[in-house]
Amino acid sequence: MLLLHTRDDLAAWRRRQTGPVHFVPTMGALHAGHQQLIRRAAESRGGGAPAVLVSVFVNPLQFAPGEDLEAYPRDLAADAALAAAAGAAALFAPSVAEIYPQGEAGLTRVVPPQALRQGLCGRSRPQHFEGVATVVTRLLALVQPHRLWLGEKDWQQLVILRRVVADLGLSVRIEGCATVREGDGLACSSRNRRLSLPQRQQAAALPAGLAAAAARLQAGERQAGALTGGLTTQLEAAGLVVDYVELVAPHSLEPLQQVRGLALLAAAVHCGPSRLIDHLFLMSRLPIVAIDGPAGAGKSTVTRAFASRLGLIYLDTGAMYRALTWWVQREGADPADPEAVAPLLHNLDLQLSSGPGGEQQVRINGHDVTEAIRSPEVTAQVSVVAAHGCVRDALTAQQQAMGHKGGLVAEGRDIGTAVFPDAELKVFLTATVAERARRRAQDLAQRGFGVPPLAELEAQIAERDHLDSSRAVAPLCQAEDAIELVTDGMAIEAVIQALVDLFRERVPEEVWPTPAP
Repeated sequence: MLLLHTRDDLAAWRRRQTGPVHFVPTMGALHAGHQQLIRRAAESRGGGAPAVLVSVFVNPLQFAPGEDLEAYPRDLAADAALAAAAGAAALFAPSVAEIYPQGEAGLTRVVPPQALRQGLCGRSRPQHFEGVATVVTRLLALVQPHRLWLGEKDWQQLVILRRVVADLGLSVRIEGCATVREGDGLACSSRNRRLSLPQRQQAAALPAGLAAAAARLQAGERQAGALTGGLTTQLEAAGLVVDYVELVAPHSLEPLQQVRGLALLAAAVHCGPSRLIDHLFLMSRLPIVAIDGPAGAGKSTVTRAFASRLGLIYLDTGAMYRALTWWVQREGADPADPEAVAPLLHNLDLQLSSGPGGEQQVRINGHDVTEAIRSPEVTAQVSVVAAHGCVRDALTAQQQAMGHKGGLVAEGRDIGTAVFPDAELKVFLTATVAERARRRAQDLAQRGFGVPPLAELEAQIAERDHLDSSRAVAPLCQAEDAIELVTDGMAIEAVIQALVDLFRERVPEEVWPTPAP
C-alpha cells in the first residue's frame, strides 16, 4: 500500500489508475467500522476490481472552539497497517496546508441546507456539517472517485453529503455501510478509546436504551413522546449527559410525532471525555419498492432480478391482471363489459409462486397460466379488463393484503399511486415506444409466437399507453415522488444496478442488509 502525503503524490497515483476508484474518507484512529468500509469498497462491482483510497485527515473545520481537536486520537502507523490489511491500495494523509493552502480565511466553503443541519448534532455543533461538507467536497475534487463509501453510523452526515453531491452535480455514487458494533453493543467510534472501563460500562446504556425502545415499538408503542421519553430516562439513569434524543424522518430529518413506515430514533450523549452518537431505525413494516411504467418497459425482467439480488419478495401485479384477462377470455365473457367481468371476481383463486429454479409461476382457479398470459391475445385485451373499477378494486385489495408486512417489490401501472402510495422507493421505469417495440419483438420470438412488423408493434404499444393513461380508474401516471428511469440503451444489468443504487439511497443497510451471494 502506498502512503501519499501531498496533492502531487495523490495526482500521480490517480493518473496511474485505469479502473474504478473507491474512496473512504476518515479522520484516522481507524477501527473495525472503518475496516468494514474498506473491505466493502474493495469488492468488485462488475467493472473490474476497484482501487481503494483511504484518507486520514483530522479536519479542523469540524471542531468548534473547546472541542477535542487537539485530543483527537492520532496514530498514522496503526491506521496504515489496518487500511492495508483491509485491502486499501493507497492512504492519503495530507497536512492541513495541503488541503487548505490558502488557510481558513481564503477557503471557499460549502454550506449544506439549513433544514438538514439545524437539528440532531447540528443543534449543539452549528458549524460542524459545514466543515464536513467543505472538506469532503475538496477531497472529492482531488480524488475524483467513482464511489464514496460512508458509514451509516453518522447518519446525519450521510444524508447531508448525499444532498451536497446531488446539488453540486458531482459524478460520484455514495455507498452507505451498516454500523459496526463492538462486543458490548457500543457503535464503533474513534472516541471509544478515550473511555475508561467504568465509563465504557456506563456508555453501554446507549445501545441498550435503543434496543429497549425497539422492544416498546414491537409491543405497540408508536408515539414519539413515549419512545424518546423512555430512552432519555434510561440514559439519564445510567449517569449519561443527554445532548438530544429525537425521532425524525430518516431522509428529511424532520421531527416525527409517531412511527409510520421508516423512522430514525437518534441520540447523542456525553460520557466522560467523549461525546457519543448512536441511532436505531424503527419500522412499522418492512420496506416496499413500487415500480411503475408503461407496457414493454422491461419492468418484469429487471424487477424479478432486482428482487432476487436484495432478497425481496417479487409481486408481479401485471401477471395478476394478465391472468384475470386469460380467465375472462376462457369463460367467454366480454372483456369490455364490466357487468360480465364482475361475477368472475367472486371466489377468485389467483396465486403467484416461485418455481424450482426461482422462476415465477402463475395459477388462476387451478390452472397454470404462466406462459399463456404472455400470448398476443391476452396482451391485446389486458388494458381493457384492467380499466374496470371492479377489477382494480379487487386486485388492488389483494395486492395490498400481500404487501401488509412489506419486504417486497411490486411492479405494474399504478403501484406507487394507488396500491402502495407509502412505498419507501418509487421508480417510474420507461423507454421510448421504438425501444419497447424492439424488446417486444424479441420476447415474442423467444416464446415461439409470431412477430408482427415493428411498425405494427409500435402502434399497439402507443395505443396501450393511451388506454392505460386515459382510463377513469387508477390511470397510468408517474407518482410525484417517483424517480424516472429511462432505460433506452441500458443493458439489463445496468438497469438492475441502478435500481439497487436507488434502493440503497432510500433504505439503509441496517434496515435491509444485502443478502450474501
